[in-house]
Amino acid sequence: MKSFAPRLLSGAVLAAAALTLPGCGDNMGQGPVLHVVSGYIEMGATPDRPAAGYFTIEGGPRDVQLMAVTADLAQRIEMHESVKENGVVSMKPLLSAPVPAKGKLEFKPGGKHLMIWNINGAAVRAGKLPMAFVFSNNNNERILFDLTIRQAPGAEGAAIDHGAMGMGGGDEAADNAVDKGAADAAKK
Repeated sequence: MKSFAPRLLSGAVLAAAALTLPGCGDNMGQGPVLHVVSGYIEMGATPDRPAAGYFTIEGGPRDVQLMAVTADLAQRIEMHESVKENGVVSMKPLLSAPVPAKGKLEFKPGGKHLMIWNINGAAVRAGKLPMAFVFSNNNNERILFDLTIRQAPGAEGAAIDHGAMGMGGGDEAADNAVDKGAADAAKK
């Protein structure tokens, strides 16, 4: 009877392993999975202007669409594209952007880009904004990636700390607590 229990356990382990094998073959031999490989955020020239986000995504084994980019530490994020029509450059909102299989999607200056409004001050001070990239594949895959934050050209040191002028709402302890919580979230 002693030898029956180990055999039963071994059989159960093998059966459980066999059930997981069909999922393992989904990407076998099809190349790397979809991922964000680089990126950065350029802050607006003044605090009231939105920041711009740029990044590169390398496609996986099949075509997908980038459906959204989100960040808990920003008020709003939109995907846009700069286009030239009749000699005039304008921005058009994008509902999605194609990521070709084994190819690249680039959001870069003068083309596709993110517009990011009101990035939390703690994230700006930490120099990065944690973001989630949402795709159209069957499982609505999300990729987490920290975009580094750069100041706008010529704007170094130009940011004004309104809290130091007594314009931060008057509750300095509450402001500091909010900043600490946001800083902790930006570090993750």
